[in-house]
Amino acid sequence: MTRFTVNNLPQEYRLDPETPLLWALRDVSNLTGTKYGCGTGHCGACTVDIDGRAVKSCQVTIGSIEGTFVTTIEGLARDRSHPVQAAFLAAQVVQCGYCIPGFVMATAALLRANRDPDEATIAAALTNLCRCGIYPRLVDAVRQAAAAARGDATLAPPPRPGIDPAEAARETPALTPPKP
Repeated sequence: MTRFTVNNLPQEYRLDPETPLLWALRDVSNLTGTKYGCGTGHCGACTVDIDGRAVKSCQVTIGSIEGTFVTTIEGLARDRSHPVQAAFLAAQVVQCGYCIPGFVMATAALLRANRDPDEATIAAALTNLCRCGIYPRLVDAVRQAAAAARGDATLAPPPRPGIDPAEAARETPALTPPKP
């Protein structure tokens, strides 16, 4: 049995200690925000926070992280109020969204280590891959998140998760259903 804390909840996994963390999180804990991309540690879609460091979970076995604290995208802020999540929404970074959880987690770890990173530092820290090409907006989002985390700026509150489609149609005139 392997024990460590995931999103502030103690976990005990009865899996082979050589099981990659990615699969323990996705298949056993049902934390599917951590994505499988390449399985080789190159794309970063599976990035999580382990004891304050951005780590590619496909490259870490559960046996090697006994006693650690793991944070996934689900544990950052369910209401998307974390400065990184809010900045990604404000800067309209998301396109297809597949790589975003990994980028968010890597950015959160970067901003804990460096409260005011320059563009070169951002590029060096965020080596994740995005096929949609979000990189120019990504740098802007990281800067916005850093400013918000420092208290130098405020971000508009993010949209509520789980918005009802009927409510969305009321709020978006182009999507208002025709009247019967």
